[in-house]
Amino acid sequence: MIVTREAAVRPAWPFRLPGASPDGVLRRRGQVIERLLHVDGSPVVVQAWQPRRDLVCFRARAGAGRQAREAIAQMRFALSVDDDLSGFCRAFRDDPLIGASVRRRPWLRLTRRPEPYEALAWAVTEQLIEYRRAVGIQRRILSAFGRRGGADGLVDLPDAGTIAGAAPARLEAAGLSASRSITLRRASRLVAAGRIDLRSPDHDTTCRRLMTVPGIGRWTADVFAVAGQGRYDALPAGDLGYLKWCGRLLRGRPGAIADEEEVRELFSAYGRWAALAGAHALGVTAPAAARPRRAGTRSSARSAGYSPA
Repeated sequence: MIVTREAAVRPAWPFRLPGASPDGVLRRRGQVIERLLHVDGSPVVVQAWQPRRDLVCFRARAGAGRQAREAIAQMRFALSVDDDLSGFCRAFRDDPLIGASVRRRPWLRLTRRPEPYEALAWAVTEQLIEYRRAVGIQRRILSAFGRRGGADGLVDLPDAGTIAGAAPARLEAAGLSASRSITLRRASRLVAAGRIDLRSPDHDTTCRRLMTVPGIGRWTADVFAVAGQGRYDALPAGDLGYLKWCGRLLRGRPGAIADEEEVRELFSAYGRWAALAGAHALGVTAPAAARPRRAGTRSSARSAGYSPA
């Protein structure tokens, strides 16, 4: 028996549905987005659409009502439809670096995953390579290990137990390097065994525990914190996009690369909103000729005085 549950949500702040995800698990058909999830191991198909700007509707089809409701809750988290961003927009709509983007795209949100293990697994696949290559690896992992069970060819990510038991050679065949294959299997084993609880409300402890796994560093933990825990304060400062953007801003020339600490210092002005500020920053062009910061001067977005292009 298939049970259908629906929910209508008024977004707490201007909202727009995203497009399809590059890995193909989130699909868009016209005005409807849909994907396959698994709750307690059972497949659930979730759809979302926006009949008008101030309303987002969800529908889930599952084998039990509780599973359908849980899947809707997971998608609400992934879309961050319940997040009130008014405080961020009030604080930074006139910011010299990101203000223009904040005013133009108040609906901008961070990319999240409905299930935290997804965020961790995909963060590992994205380590130290171009994002397009990482998406190819993700698609091949889905082809080899993905869970099916929904209609029309929808596919869900494998769970931690599946990857924990996968032969390294099969992960390498998907394009992962040998070292990252080992890292992904180690982390997956710890999650599957319950030794790392990715759903723990103690977010900082979870991230510190993850960084004890060989091959998982600060960048991976920060990407997980944003996409898996829904944190706005965790900026993946080691990301090449931020290093290049801040390098051009601080050194005044294309091709300049900042270091990670300079990125963190620059975005520290945004406090608990650093990750969302970073998403806005990457949507604007860093000035080609900006004054370099003076020695001993705090290079924050508030104090730098640079204007976005």
